[in-house]
Amino acid sequence: MSVDDTEEVRDKDISAIAALDEPTRRRLYDYVVGRRHPVGRDEAAEALGLARQTAAFHLDRLAAENLLDVLHVRRSGRSGPGAGRPAKLYRRSAVQIAVSLPDRRYELAGRLLAQAVEESAAGGEPVREVLHRRARELGARIGADGDGTQVFRVLERYGFEPRRDGGAVVLGNCPFHALARAHTRTVCGMNLHLLRGVLEGAGDTAFEARPAPEPGRCCVRLEPAV
Repeated sequence: MSVDDTEEVRDKDISAIAALDEPTRRRLYDYVVGRRHPVGRDEAAEALGLARQTAAFHLDRLAAENLLDVLHVRRSGRSGPGAGRPAKLYRRSAVQIAVSLPDRRYELAGRLLAQAVEESAAGGEPVREVLHRRARELGARIGADGDGTQVFRVLERYGFEPRRDGGAVVLGNCPFHALARAHTRTVCGMNLHLLRGVLEGAGDTAFEARPAPEPGRCCVRLEPAV
C-alpha cells in the first residue's frame, strides 16, 4: 500500500467513525450488528420507533461509510417475473475500521511477528533474524512506494511524527508503543530494521537509522550519514 493509499484509508476511517456520532445513526448501527440476520428498513424503523424514511436515510449513510453491507434479497424465495422487488437488507460490514490517536500500527507489527515465527518454524532460521530481514524488506517497499516523496513525509504518513533536531530527525511517536514497552528488544529491533529499509527503499543516503531509546519517543533516531 502506498503512502497516498494509507492516508486515504485513514481519512475514510475517520469519516466512518464520525458518522456514528449522530445518535439515531448509532442506534441503528448497534441494532443491525446485534441481530443474527440481515435487517430491513421496516424492521429497523419499527424496532427503534423511527419513521421508515428516517431509518432508510441513516442506514444508507452507514452503508456509504462502509460500516454496513447491503444485500438485495427476495424474501419469497422466488425469482423471475412476478417474484416482486428484492428487499434491501443491511448487515455489519466485513471492513475493519480503526482510528488511533496517537497513530498506532499494531496490525503491521503483528503480521511481521507472525510471519517471522512461521518462517522460523518452517526453515529453522532464528526468529529474530527472520523478523529483522522481513521488517527491512517491508520498510524498503514502504520507502519505494513513496514515489519520490521525501522520507520525512513517508514517516509522517506512518505515524512516526518526525521532527528536525539539528541535523538529525527525531521520531516523536512509536507506532508500536505498547508492544515496544512490553517486548522492547524484539519490537525495537524490528522497528530499527523497518526504518533502515524505508531509507533504502526511498534511496535516501543522507540519514542512517540508529538505536536511540529515550522516554516518550520512538527508539530509533535518524542521524546524518557519516
